[in-house]
Amino acid sequence: MSARPVAAITGLGTAVPPRVMTNAEFEKYLDTSDQWIQERTGIRERRIATPDQSLAAMCQEASQRALTRAGLSADQLDAIILGTVTPDRRLPATACDLQALLGARGAAAFDIAAACPGWVYALAIAEGLIASGRFKKVLALGAEKLSTVTDWNDRGTAVLFGDGAGACIVQPAGEDGRGILSVVLGADGKLADLLYIPGGGASDPVSQKVVDERSHYIKMAGREVFKAAVHTMAKACEQALTKAGVSAQEIDLLIPHQANLRIIEATAKHANVPMSKVMVNVDRYGNTSAASIQLAIDQALEEGRIKPGSLLLLVTFGAGFTWGSAVIRW
Repeated sequence: MSARPVAAITGLGTAVPPRVMTNAEFEKYLDTSDQWIQERTGIRERRIATPDQSLAAMCQEASQRALTRAGLSADQLDAIILGTVTPDRRLPATACDLQALLGARGAAAFDIAAACPGWVYALAIAEGLIASGRFKKVLALGAEKLSTVTDWNDRGTAVLFGDGAGACIVQPAGEDGRGILSVVLGADGKLADLLYIPGGGASDPVSQKVVDERSHYIKMAGREVFKAAVHTMAKACEQALTKAGVSAQEIDLLIPHQANLRIIEATAKHANVPMSKVMVNVDRYGNTSAASIQLAIDQALEEGRIKPGSLLLLVTFGAGFTWGSAVIRW
């Protein structure tokens, strides 16, 4: 018997920059090719924001779509939670800038840094706020402008990342059984140096040395991250299913973090979900970190792969290492 939800997603919206960057552009200056990138990652193109397009602006666009779909106005929001590792500024939180842009005067606002699982973490916090009874309408987002922390001269990482935003409205669940059935969160800080940005923080502040060393960009040990991601995401899927009281066979659609097609395929295999029931759009957007799953959900909704009552399994993994999974009755 599946769990009874206390909170549900009542509206979802996404936004991506208009600029499309194809693999062919990397061929002009890196020792790589479209074929090589597609074979190893499944990525064909990604969206890249212009310097004057802020993360807050992308979040505003995604949030307004989510609010419209939920039938709410911004001034009805009780809280705004933004998962991101690429805030517009170190201070204040980008969620506060978003609050101002939306006109959500009565909403508490804060950022969380959980890398790729940022939205699932935000979703879990939103569910908890709803469960407390103190909040009724929460805006939970995951958004990144990863182009600003990508080393475009590093062949191992430059081809992977893209920009985007995804937002959802979380409200108390109704009596129809639709909503968040389970959430699983985890972390292992011992593996932090396999995927991280070494410089630019408080321990090694922005300086000429940091710029010269290019240590303010993402560094990744790709093979080790791959192994950890597959193992951890498979386990997180199993835990979320068990906690929700449902089986893998009951899942209508698995929506994994869109980092790499090989990781997606391996995760689906370990989770006993056929690829026919897996949402894949990494080819269109690359790895957008905390925005990844929402972009995949939005596309699945547009394609009719998600309908009212569909049972979804979400799973994600990222720097920290952090991970998260959830079962949702849409």
